[in-house]
Amino acid sequence: MKYTLSIGYRWIDTPNESFIVKMYFIQEIPYTFDEIPQIIQDDPTIIEEASENKRYTDEDIYKSSIYLNIEEVHPLMFVLEYNNPEFLPMD
Repeated sequence: MKYTLSIGYRWIDTPNESFIVKMYFIQEIPYTFDEIPQIIQDDPTIIEEASENKRYTDEDIYKSSIYLNIEEVHPLMFVLEYNNPEFLPMD
């Protein structure tokens, strides 16, 4: 089976603050994110994209990452086949 990856900007809510991140998904399930510079977070197009989608907490990402590990499909932990491997995080 080949898995589908995607990337998008989403809000992350923590107990102390909320900010926009670049989030990575496998089969629509988030598994990690990259923090982005403030100048990108302030871009109206980025704000609009993030605001049109589900908000996440750091706990949401933790839970989905654990689930993907249990299912052995976490892209950062297991070698899998992807329809679009260019959407994997760089590091």
